[in-house]
Amino acid sequence: MNSMSDVNSPHIPVMLDEVLHALAPEAGQTIIDATFGAGGYTRAMLIEGLDVLAIDRDPNAIAAGQSMVQAFGERLMLEQGRFSALDAIAKGQGFESVDGVVADIGVSSMQIDQAERGFSFQKDGPLDMRMEQAGVSAADVVNFAARSDLTRIIGILGDERQASRISAEIVEQREKKPFETTLVLASLVEKVLGRKHDQRTHPATRTFQALRIFVNRELDELADALLAAERILKPGGRLVVVTFHSLEDRLVKRFLQDRAENSGGSRHLPMGPEKDLTFKQHKRGAVLASKAEAERNPRARSAKLRWAIRTDVAPKAADRSVFGLPNLADLESVKGWSK
Repeated sequence: MNSMSDVNSPHIPVMLDEVLHALAPEAGQTIIDATFGAGGYTRAMLIEGLDVLAIDRDPNAIAAGQSMVQAFGERLMLEQGRFSALDAIAKGQGFESVDGVVADIGVSSMQIDQAERGFSFQKDGPLDMRMEQAGVSAADVVNFAARSDLTRIIGILGDERQASRISAEIVEQREKKPFETTLVLASLVEKVLGRKHDQRTHPATRTFQALRIFVNRELDELADALLAAERILKPGGRLVVVTFHSLEDRLVKRFLQDRAENSGGSRHLPMGPEKDLTFKQHKRGAVLASKAEAERNPRARSAKLRWAIRTDVAPKAADRSVFGLPNLADLESVKGWSK
């Protein structure tokens, strides 16, 4: 197996060695890279001799990946689309099943580095945050959502304790002038929360995270992607997911608890009935980045990897209730929300 240092790529994804170890690649297998991004995982898997169907909803990522398609030829298929539909995309390419699904959840450094995409509060740009560059933007949410909806979005998806104060200030300020740029919103949040001189994390971090997750429906997409992976993986196929946010990791954990664990009962109660499990785990709990990688790459510090192996049990019904998704406002009706 090649190590990270062996992969000649300008972008080294988080926990690459651990991902490859969990994937246990064998030459000739077909793997879905559900979140292509800058192509770090895909390139490493191609070097391992795998065929890769790579998916990304961002048209910029698809355009940037064309040079890799040319370099690896038919062994790489690069498709624009949402990873929630990864099984449909795979079948559209002629695959009834695959040997593995790999996903790195969250915004890519490539997107953050582009000020015009509006993901970063450190660079001034339009308040956008749309991975697909279409549909409802972060500016739409900030300018049109009811205060109660904003409070829930920022509080739940950003885990921001001061969400009510922030939403109140947003509503007051947008009556005077709509929000258009990232730094205007970041400055407002900093004004509301204050900032200590030795504070490493910007006060707007949680608010921006919440808006990004909401605008891109990231939790819904992840839930649907896990269900899609269950449908497309062949027996013995491997699901490998890297998350960077507690809400995302919780979804993966709940899914695998439901699909790969029998109820354990207690000392005083009998074991619950055994379920037909669609996955098995050789290791319960998350794998963390090594200390060396965490020191080298700050993004790796919050990374958690979970993986499981598909059994030969038929996939279960696509029921989102297992994930415990938060009940938030409907994104599609954002333009209709009253001020």
